Amino acid sequence: MAYEGVDVVHDASLTLRPGDVTVLVGPNGSGKSTLLRTIARLQRPRTATLVIDDTDGLALTPREFSRRVALLTQGRPTPSGLTVRDVVEFGRYPYRGRWGRADPDGRAAVDRALAMTGVTELAERGAEHLSGGQLQRVWLAGCLAQETGVLLLDEPTTYLDLRYQVELLDLIRDLADDHGIAVGAVLHDLDQAAALADRIVLLHEGRIVADGLPEDVLTAQRLTDIYGIRIEVGTDPLTGRLCTRAIGRHHTRSERLSTPS
Repeated sequence: MAYEGVDVVHDASLTLRPGDVTVLVGPNGSGKSTLLRTIARLQRPRTATLVIDDTDGLALTPREFSRRVALLTQGRPTPSGLTVRDVVEFGRYPYRGRWGRADPDGRAAVDRALAMTGVTELAERGAEHLSGGQLQRVWLAGCLAQETGVLLLDEPTTYLDLRYQVELLDLIRDLADDHGIAVGAVLHDLDQAAALADRIVLLHEGRIVADGLPEDVLTAQRLTDIYGIRIEVGTDPLTGRLCTRAIGRHHTRSERLSTPS
């Protein structure tokens, strides 16, 4: 896979399964977003195959593809002059056909998406008046209104405060567990990735170097080698989940994480 003529991702194979959350992690420039955007057909690979339910995904029309795969990208602009409902209704464009043909299921799909993301009460509010966390939920609602079986998320917690990060990650987990959606996400926070993912794919310099359960992929030695800084891996005493800590020059021995016995 290439970007502006430069090969960015090499020999990568990725499978997204219904009901599972797959998280891509790795240093900046490792190819995470490029791989995700290529799956979403926003970037054309030099050589690749894309299979969706035994169908050649590269051969689908844009409208057919958008009924199967939704993507929440980074840095979407703040809509002006539109209500929240207007924004979410954009997600129904694959079903409207030419000249805005009627979408009989659209209203119910939008209402469900608003409810799932907890923004129903904001439906008639102007989108430009929302906080960053609220707006991110609205964009996600637009993706859910597409009613696809695959949801791709490129750094969905960017610009969100801690509360909204946690609530958004909980919602993503619910989408997989309760609705059987195949989720593929790019995250920078390794602890968030470990808490959210059924499977983690670790990339480095455009190649997948590990793919599996969080505890198998996120090892101290592997992370230290790839990120170029000492990283310790332990277990959170409250949740029992894997957690990490990068050790800088000002960390002391007493601050290290406890490691599993």
